[in-house]
Amino acid sequence: MSDRGKIMSMWLCRAGRYGEYENKFLEDNRVYCTWDNLSESIMQFRTKQDLQQYFVDNNPDVKVKTAMNWASQVWPFAHEMKRGEIVVLPSKIKSVIHFGKIIGDYEFLPDNDNPYYHAHQVDWFACDIPRTAFDQDILYSFGAFMTICRIKQEDRIKAVIHAHKQGKKIPLITTHEPQSEEDTRDIENEALGIITNLIIQKTKGHGLAKIVDAILRAKGFTTYVSPAGPDKGVDILASAGTLGFGSPKICVQVKSTDAPVDRIVLDQLGGVMKNFGAEYGLLVSWSGFKSSVINETAKQFFEIRLWTHKEIIEEFLRYYDQMDDEIKELIPLKKIWVVSNDDQ
Repeated sequence: MSDRGKIMSMWLCRAGRYGEYENKFLEDNRVYCTWDNLSESIMQFRTKQDLQQYFVDNNPDVKVKTAMNWASQVWPFAHEMKRGEIVVLPSKIKSVIHFGKIIGDYEFLPDNDNPYYHAHQVDWFACDIPRTAFDQDILYSFGAFMTICRIKQEDRIKAVIHAHKQGKKIPLITTHEPQSEEDTRDIENEALGIITNLIIQKTKGHGLAKIVDAILRAKGFTTYVSPAGPDKGVDILASAGTLGFGSPKICVQVKSTDAPVDRIVLDQLGGVMKNFGAEYGLLVSWSGFKSSVINETAKQFFEIRLWTHKEIIEEFLRYYDQMDDEIKELIPLKKIWVVSNDDQ
């Protein structure tokens, strides 16, 4: 039987809590099941219960209900996701959604680095579709608790993809199917996404350097921020001690472009550090780094640190209370209490 007329499943696949694996997914033309402590082929487990027991046996602190939840997500990656089906990858780097078509069977890649042992090859046929193109209930589906799960509104999502590829805009449809318990919204994840999008909107270009500067000052550093325009290879100078005359002395380069940073920027930072007499360097790239940079991480460990949007957001939230009113007016946040659900 041909694929014509079949209802092809559509799968949500997250690339980490902060989207830290997103560039890897796109660069490799794959989706990965990025589960820690899963260095065995999923196909070796005969039943979902066997996989659940594996999680219990190899994670001493995990609850049985949590192991059941994990197994319900990992099992379909190998046993149910098929060629021709659609993968939905919500970006945490930009306010967009990426879509791919599965073109390869499940692969177990034991020689890869953790957590890239489990993969499907994907053709990313529709990337960077704005989140605003989708109705709110669909966005709620994209923000479900599950890391890997089916998405139900296939026809409506495909209509948006088709319209986007044709350069057209279609009206949003406000009627929607009720969500199942499995599709329950992850309010924490949604809030994190909204904060991320607000930072993207408010800190285009040189604005991101202000956020990084606010983090460093909240950490106790005295800083100098280069004015907008040519920065001679350094956006921020930071140092500790009285009036900033102590150590460590840090050169910071901040990149807010949509593309991952390449090796040449890392090499340039090393030269700038010498010119400014800095002991350490911090290279910040909202969109992450190409493999040519990642591969130098160990070599540069004692001199240079790399921050992506993940580290920016983590540090921003950690030190938000100590930041100036100007930053709090730019990114206004308040704390709320919600019931914890550790099993999700």
